[in-house]
Amino acid sequence: MSVPSGAPIPSAPPSYEETTGINVSYPHPYPIPEPGQKPDGKGMNPPPYMGQPAPANNPITVQTVYVQQPVVFYDRPVQMCCPSCNQMIVTRLSYDSGALTWLSCGGLCLMGCIAGCCLIPFCIDALKDVDHTCPNCNTLIGSYKRL
Repeated sequence: MSVPSGAPIPSAPPSYEETTGINVSYPHPYPIPEPGQKPDGKGMNPPPYMGQPAPANNPITVQTVYVQQPVVFYDRPVQMCCPSCNQMIVTRLSYDSGALTWLSCGGLCLMGCIAGCCLIPFCIDALKDVDHTCPNCNTLIGSYKRL
């Protein structure tokens, strides 16, 4: 990329003293009140503009970034892009006994269902935790815990 020859490019940004006007021969950054003027700023001229020159016409490149929203897993299959194999998939569900299953079993035991009826929660998928896996690469993508 070539540099236009009309304007010199500074080698470094100005120092703190140069920008604040301390011990430098630049104009003072704030107006100094003249004799007979109130120091509260009324009637003073605004400071002169000491900005940088306008930037040269450079082409602007635009880069589009797609941000994928975080996926929230529930007890239903989710259509998404697998982070492992980068394929569009619908997750495969598998059910595992979790805290809600065991608490339901314990609650049934306390209510007197000890003749095997307390094991019914282990047969109900609606009381189990859900694991979401990719059907292509069998990678565990996420889990849904009931409790």
